Amino acid sequence: MTVSVDEMTGIQAIERASETLPMRQGYFERPEYEYIRHGTQCLLAGFDVATGKVFALCQAHRKEVDFVAFIKALEEHHYGYKQLRIIADNLNTHQSETLVRHVARRSGFEGDLGIKGESGILKNQVSRAEFLGRPCHKIVFNYTPKHASWMNQIEVWFGILVKKVIKRGNFSSLENLKFKLLNFIDYHNEHAAKPYNWKYSGEVLNS
Repeated sequence: MTVSVDEMTGIQAIERASETLPMRQGYFERPEYEYIRHGTQCLLAGFDVATGKVFALCQAHRKEVDFVAFIKALEEHHYGYKQLRIIADNLNTHQSETLVRHVARRSGFEGDLGIKGESGILKNQVSRAEFLGRPCHKIVFNYTPKHASWMNQIEVWFGILVKKVIKRGNFSSLENLKFKLLNFIDYHNEHAAKPYNWKYSGEVLNS
């Protein structure tokens, strides 16, 4: 399994202060610009590059323990996989001590992990990333180049989510926001999921 993962943070549960005015001859639909804020949610999502289906959790935070919980849920969702390859950016929570310990345990690694900030595999973010990228593991992380997280296909899907659900959304509560996000994912997986066929060859474009 190859899954592109990332988080969309700070998704606001915004409730319009009054109803949107519908389209009529000579006028576009006009949403109310005054709003009531009900807080924010974080969407942790994984895009299966082979099928285009999305698995996601919607929650309050995106700390390293939250990301590891998401990876565990992703494993359960793809039960029976031989190897899970994760495509991610270089965010520190994607290269954390908690994640290293989880991958080591799932891969049967019995060596010394060292001490965070001092020695061994856990010494710093670079050493942790090297360990997480080892191809012999049950879970293997492949990181996009720095400043190029846009190469991760989940970012394309996030753009669709913003256009279809978030940009013109009206959410009466955090639970309502969460419901609409996850409901759209269910709809996408059933009716619109497909792999992305990127056509860029990697050749340098002439200016």
